[in-house]
Amino acid sequence: MKPNLKNIILAVTFLSCSQFVNAQFLAASDTSESSVRKYKNIIEANKEIVNFIEFSMVERGLPKHLRNLALIESHFNRNITSSAGAVGVWQFMTAHANQYGLTEDRRNDLYRSTKTAAVSLKNLYKKYNNWVTVVAAYNCGEGNIAKAMQAANSTQYHVFSKYLPAETINHVKKYLNACYATGELSAVLANYNDSRTMYLLNNRATNSSEIALSETEINAGFNLEVIADELKIGVDKILAWNPGIKDELDSKGESVFYLPTDLMPDFLMKKNTILSKSIRKK
Repeated sequence: MKPNLKNIILAVTFLSCSQFVNAQFLAASDTSESSVRKYKNIIEANKEIVNFIEFSMVERGLPKHLRNLALIESHFNRNITSSAGAVGVWQFMTAHANQYGLTEDRRNDLYRSTKTAAVSLKNLYKKYNNWVTVVAAYNCGEGNIAKAMQAANSTQYHVFSKYLPAETINHVKKYLNACYATGELSAVLANYNDSRTMYLLNNRATNSSEIALSETEINAGFNLEVIADELKIGVDKILAWNPGIKDELDSKGESVFYLPTDLMPDFLMKKNTILSKSIRKK
């Protein structure tokens, strides 16, 4: 179908609106000279660790600015333990560390924890498609993100963030401030704007039969019928959104899994329950 003039105007309008909205809601909250100097001094004082972290991120195709996550988490102190029990440069909680095979006593190991953080961050990006939401999820967990998205009926951080813990909102602010200090804020916000623009165009362009899809990953333990039952949709719809998924799960044991953006938060909230029911069904 050829795009008509109305659709073109709508697309341009949504592009402009998305940039305005993001500029309004996402920005550094502290651009003072003292803030910039503070972050730069911490980076300079830990140059060897910073270089290793940046290399590890780039090695996995991740941006260098993720070094700022370790910066705000721990100031690169591998021996720090938070009041909640998070340990090391990346402030891993035991459950999060174990999820990726990092044992509790290795959380302050710079090499192992950084490699684990890189894997975790890459997985989060596959799910959320922007670094702002990734930073939020790293702080409060995917379950809280899913609940916030559901409460706000939106996958956009600046919309659902009001349903997140105050600590997480503050954590994202710190990250944006750190990225401002390192000259990378524009790249982070451009990444967020790009993901939001695609969301708006996919969801609001009129005369379009396309459905905006979000992605996550599932393994062969998941039963598609159980997923359909829990989400109250037909299996045929899941197969339409995920052509070839059965073969992918059979051959590789895992697959990218697509759902409409309005269904994805519900799936993420019920993911553990769905997996348990799927295993029992087998």
